[in-house]
Amino acid sequence: MEMQQVLFLLVLAGALYLFVSERLRVDVTAMLTLLALVLTGVLDARQALSGFASEPAIIVAAVFVISGGLAATGITERLGQGIGRAAGRSETRAIAVTMPAVALLSSFTHHVMVTAMMLPILTRFARARGLSASRLLMPMSFAASLGTTLTLVSAPAFLLADNLIERTGAEGLGIFSITPIGLALVAIGVAYMLLARWLLPRRFGALADESYLRLDRYRTELLVIEGSRWSTRPLAELQKALGDRFRLVGWLRDGRMRDDLTAASPLISGDILLAEASADALASLHDDPGLDLQAIAHYGDHASGEGTPQLVQAVVAPGSEFIGRSLRELDFARRFHAVIAGLWRRDSAGGDEHAMPRLAEARLREGDLLLLWGRPSRFAELAAHHGFLMLVPFAGEARRRVRAPIALAILAATVLAAATEWLPAPLAFLLGAVAMVATRCVDVEQAYREIDVRIFVMIAGVIPLGIAMEQTGTAQLLASGLLHVVAGWPALAVLLVMFSVAALLTQILSDAATTVLLGPIAVELAQSLGLAPTPFVVCTALGAVVAFLTPIGHHGNLLILGPGQYRFHDFLRIGLPLTALIALVSAWMARWLWLGGPLLPGG
Repeated sequence: MEMQQVLFLLVLAGALYLFVSERLRVDVTAMLTLLALVLTGVLDARQALSGFASEPAIIVAAVFVISGGLAATGITERLGQGIGRAAGRSETRAIAVTMPAVALLSSFTHHVMVTAMMLPILTRFARARGLSASRLLMPMSFAASLGTTLTLVSAPAFLLADNLIERTGAEGLGIFSITPIGLALVAIGVAYMLLARWLLPRRFGALADESYLRLDRYRTELLVIEGSRWSTRPLAELQKALGDRFRLVGWLRDGRMRDDLTAASPLISGDILLAEASADALASLHDDPGLDLQAIAHYGDHASGEGTPQLVQAVVAPGSEFIGRSLRELDFARRFHAVIAGLWRRDSAGGDEHAMPRLAEARLREGDLLLLWGRPSRFAELAAHHGFLMLVPFAGEARRRVRAPIALAILAATVLAAATEWLPAPLAFLLGAVAMVATRCVDVEQAYREIDVRIFVMIAGVIPLGIAMEQTGTAQLLASGLLHVVAGWPALAVLLVMFSVAALLTQILSDAATTVLLGPIAVELAQSLGLAPTPFVVCTALGAVVAFLTPIGHHGNLLILGPGQYRFHDFLRIGLPLTALIALVSAWMARWLWLGGPLLPGG
């Protein structure tokens, strides 16, 4: 063994220890590994920094921004709610509808974001129909991971696999090259979950009542501004634009409550809408130039002070002097130079629409959550007032729903440009990300926040690890050892071996790190057998992405672990047979696509 190989293996051992032990964040570990490779002379500076300009890193960053644009315009939320409605009332139909839809959503967005979006939708769905959420969340999470196999850009592992294949001189993967395998895996996953539903645990209890966590019924009042885009348009259009998290509870016109107005009735300038809305819907309403929060329009001039006006939340403290007094009696705007624009009260959430009067007439209670609008200099005074427990930032994010068609057009154009190779995939997705910002589907600050810097830096840091494994001959050395074991084996069996090794390693490493470590070995093994490297690298990446043996192998599974009340062995009992099926299908399809093997058994 040469000195370069010894040095590389020492660096690799240290990196594996830090990755597995999680003593440091994965991005920090990746950077330390990169620096160690340079300091030991294994790589030069240009090779070590090549990951930051690599295609996988660029595409991953761009996909995060595009996903953020789809979320900011309300597209992903609407799709999630549509899935919930289409799921019907039975457990079987819910699984049959949810899994393919979630897989499709994950094919162009980040699968963890899709899992996080569907989690509350499915838990509410299960509670409303008396079903066990544990019977729905695991199939949904598995489907989100399976959906990443539908396109090249939906998982970093496939981008890294493509980069490795191109470095061998072979033709790289197209955006839909792995789609046939992905379609087969999604179909296998849905069929397996439907046939093996009896394996899923049925647990109730902890999710019986989550209403204390759901601040989705802020009471507020909206003013239709004169000459606005909503004037003369029917209420139904406004409700459609805001989605399911907006509910009208009263309509004032000319100072009188009107019971004769319906969703088909046109809005008129000066109308006041009494409504309940989620935090995101409320933020959207505040940013809408055609509407204004009535309290801000009426009392906004009193919000004096320094700084840009903003929304914050305050909780009415026990024993507060405000308890039992109405907002009108408090004369809050003149006294505190801030405006109460909304109110959340637990026992009114989803309750009788007449239970609370107009906002100004509402008498405050202990624990009421007030949405305040004003300037930071005044909030500093309010924070010290004994009548409030705390002041915290308002968590709602405005949904730019009017730009949803633009966001969808950008996504379609991006995929079309990459699929037809009119533009290289990195440039196509980078252009799509820039277009999302330029068309204001997502603002630039939010676009930067959407990029998961840890994943970007980790990918840029682990690419040099793969280069070092190839350059030092370590990949060839390890492949030679593996070749002694699999010599004489058919190609299908060798593909299964690469999938299985990756499936085990990805339980302790990320899919990207697993692909970078095992990919060069797969290439050397294929070349030793005189076969094309593509199916071996693809099977390695698939093993890293869709092995469901433990909850720690996928971030999405960690999200559902608590809400679904799952135990560690639930994933092994359900995931092991599924992973074995996926391994066989992946190896079979890879052999058919790139080695000329038969598609059907016996063919």
